[in-house]
Amino acid sequence: MDATQDIAERYVAVWNETDPERRRRQIAELWTPAGQHYVDVREVRGYDALENRITGSHEKNVRDDGHRFRAAKDARRLRDVVTFHWEMLPAETETVLARGLEFLIMSEDGRVLADYQFFPA
Repeated sequence: MDATQDIAERYVAVWNETDPERRRRQIAELWTPAGQHYVDVREVRGYDALENRITGSHEKNVRDDGHRFRAAKDARRLRDVVTFHWEMLPAETETVLARGLEFLIMSEDGRVLADYQFFPA
């Protein structure tokens, strides 16, 4: 797997993570301390806000509704920007229920500075 697709895979893994401690660690590994996430009118900044946003999505979509997220095999990088699509599927099937586009601005150390989520994509 190439490094750009690896970023996409690590990104969706955070949203699927069931263990709060591992999720917190994955957030710190993927985003910078002042990392930002934007979707619709929601705007979060920093590890605590990211953790709240991701945990809320996980609880609703994964824990309660029985879905999972996966990265499409279309991750691309141009300088400091990574884009890829993600998909939400039932845990047991391959039926895509939702699809979004991530536009990530990366720091020099390879972590996310800003995450723009376009949904639906």
